[in-house]
Amino acid sequence: MTQVTSISQSLGPSVVGLRHGARRGSGLVVAQDRVAVLTHSIARTPIEVVFNDERSAEAEPAGADRRHGLTLLQVPTLDAPLAEFAQRAPEIGDVVYALANPGASGLRVTEGRVSAAGLTVRGRHGRPVEGVIEHTAPLPRGSGGGPLVDDAGQVLGINVLRADPGFLLALPAAVAAPSIERLLTGAPQPAHLGLALVPPRASRRMRAAVGLPERDGLIVRDIEPSGPAARAGVQTGDLLVGLGQADLKTIGDVFRALDQAADPVALRLVRGTDDLELSVALSGSAK
Repeated sequence: MTQVTSISQSLGPSVVGLRHGARRGSGLVVAQDRVAVLTHSIARTPIEVVFNDERSAEAEPAGADRRHGLTLLQVPTLDAPLAEFAQRAPEIGDVVYALANPGASGLRVTEGRVSAAGLTVRGRHGRPVEGVIEHTAPLPRGSGGGPLVDDAGQVLGINVLRADPGFLLALPAAVAAPSIERLLTGAPQPAHLGLALVPPRASRRMRAAVGLPERDGLIVRDIEPSGPAARAGVQTGDLLVGLGQADLKTIGDVFRALDQAADPVALRLVRGTDDLELSVALSGSAK
């Protein structure tokens, strides 16, 4: 029996495909009646989850970590085995196996090696994600949400996207496992403002284009309806210049300040040429 065959038999039943209500995607059984998927795989609800034995069931979201782009689905998992996360980080050259069931088209298991480890990559909302794994195990589109495992079948990470030239990136277990645990236990998610921000260089250009004086900061491009910033009165076009005790010059400054922020936190901004300070309640944040 080859190692690929062994992995497919032991962990394959933990890997699911997403169909009807989801974009092509895969998922992983992480607890009884809970499946972890990538948030962007969900198009609408309910979502049809297809298991390795071809059983299908409707699922509903049961919690999301927007910071890392993970969502838990509630769905009857019956006797599907639970995935086990590895306690160690992989090293360059380690043999790894990637599993997926893209769009419920059938289980895929491929072998590759870790080509880079410990990468820092900007997530979907601009927050740096550390420890990202790059590997060479090929998978078709729709494999995001499937696991990357070692030769013992322990999950090293969750595949999230493709990288040039054809490598894949995986969210490491050191990030994914705590995120999933918070969702399972209902623990508070990391604080967020609910904003899309323009990078600093572009922010300076935009202010100059309308004749406003140059200021360090980040322009608000979009606002999450009913999010913390929206509730506080932040408007599109505002220039964020400070959060708590920190000055904001880069997007990374925002996330570092949020990690240390009290609740509520003072947000300093410039609206046109006027300096304002708003109090932002972070309670209930989920990014």
